[in-house]
Amino acid sequence: MTPTKPSVLFVCVHNAGRSQMAAGFAQFLSDGKVEVLSAGSAPKDSINPVAVEVMLELGIDISQNTPKVLTADAVKESDVVITMGCGDVCPIYPGKRYEDWELKDPAGQDLQTVREIRDDIKDRVSQLLSELLNLAD
Repeated sequence: MTPTKPSVLFVCVHNAGRSQMAAGFAQFLSDGKVEVLSAGSAPKDSINPVAVEVMLELGIDISQNTPKVLTADAVKESDVVITMGCGDVCPIYPGKRYEDWELKDPAGQDLQTVREIRDDIKDRVSQLLSELLNLAD
């Protein structure tokens, strides 16, 4: 039997900033050891260009990502669901790990503020991956 990869779903309202940065870090830092999804309860048409810029500063390109709508299936398929300001919109299923990360919305923020949000997200994702990958070993 092959062990399955843990899966994480990052959810914010527009799926254009916070959840995209978190997914970018999770993919980059897990080196393929974690299945990563992101979605939004009311997705925008494109990724926040400032979020793209601050991620590129760290060598992570999220420019080709597209915001996706949150589905019940995405939640069902995930081991861990991280919400970032979408509140009660996210469906709850038994047996899933849920965390709500209180993060400032990068929309309309200046470059320095978005860098601070990015760095906070990176720390949180690193901690999450450390927990997930230790459990998976």
